[in-house]
Amino acid sequence: MTKENRKCSFCGRSEENVDILISGTSAHICERCIEQAQLIVKEEKQAKGKHKLPSFKLLKPAEIKEHLDKYVIGQDEAKKVLAVAVYNHYKRIAYLSKKDESKDDVELEKSNIVLVGETGTGKTLLARTIARMLQVPFCIADATVLTEAGYVGEDVESILARLLQVADYDVAAAERGIIFIDEVDKIARKSDNPSLTRDVSGEGVQQALLKILEGASVNVPPQGGRKHPEQKMIQINTQNILFICGGAFDGIEKKISSRMQTNLIGYGLNKKEDEVDRDNLLQYVAPQDLRSYGLIPELVGRLPVLTYLDPLAKDTLRQILTEPHNSLIKQYTKLFEMDDVKLIIEDEVLDYIVEKAVECKLGARGLRSICEIIMRDAMFDLHSYAKNNELHIDLEYAKNQLDKTNFSRLKVA
Repeated sequence: MTKENRKCSFCGRSEENVDILISGTSAHICERCIEQAQLIVKEEKQAKGKHKLPSFKLLKPAEIKEHLDKYVIGQDEAKKVLAVAVYNHYKRIAYLSKKDESKDDVELEKSNIVLVGETGTGKTLLARTIARMLQVPFCIADATVLTEAGYVGEDVESILARLLQVADYDVAAAERGIIFIDEVDKIARKSDNPSLTRDVSGEGVQQALLKILEGASVNVPPQGGRKHPEQKMIQINTQNILFICGGAFDGIEKKISSRMQTNLIGYGLNKKEDEVDRDNLLQYVAPQDLRSYGLIPELVGRLPVLTYLDPLAKDTLRQILTEPHNSLIKQYTKLFEMDDVKLIIEDEVLDYIVEKAVECKLGARGLRSICEIIMRDAMFDLHSYAKNNELHIDLEYAKNQLDKTNFSRLKVA
């Protein structure tokens, strides 16, 4: 075939009628046929792999918790609850993949999780560590940017679009992934009564989330953003996607305290009061407290696994600084090591950092903020502070660095 009359060997279009024509030894193919062939290959692969056991690394609950212990200090109750819920969820996926071959008609429903805990206690870190361990697609979605369809903001489908992007648009992989919805408490209903007007970033978003959490086939725009009629959609079934919702639920302690005081009636009053830990009321959180806070009953029902994270005490914060595999001190040591400088921090400095973090009440994030302030000048002009390729940080230096920023005035009342 001469160069002048080359055409696609599949659809017959001439070179003038296509954008790209790729030549082989004895045939040609245009970009349209290549795209069509990609779709056919993808559909065939999905059809062949549909009944296969999904490939992911599944450990026993005790092994999951043991792995979490390497990265997250404390929070044993939350780790146990998460380990059991995640293990059962992926056992369920394996069961569903084999169900067609067996005559067992037992329906296993998924158990989405909600984590309640103060800021900086490790909610996001727990979810991210589990996803990395299982080697499944994982994404973090922020509930604060979600609005009802048709309003300024993002549709709830954008959450699934983000997971799809993380999975490199492998729908089968995305359909067994994990989505962490952060700041779920920010979409709480503005009042206890159903809104007479539109609550487009609160109750409306909760209602839009219901079908996704429950399990449904959802049309998702591949690049995220708003949906429009002419846009090509990708269908994702959320039945096997595990949703972990996290939120600080600031002020929910008042709801818990009110509920428990209401229950403390009669002869058992004094005895029960002695048993209640007033310093950590979150451990008594119950689904009705989430309803009182402003989550609609239908949403609470779709988050059956409820657990809490303990506030971080001084000894826990001290461990977070040095013990985990990715501890802050190890991170800063590595950063200075890349500049051929050895970082030496006195134990008194670590205790001082912990004291300041407790004062500002920002949890583990507060530790990083304080460390950044202490290290900032040294990282900006390293050779002025390092001597003999060593950077030695003592208590006096740390205090001077914090005093420069008036950090002592940033205490939370």
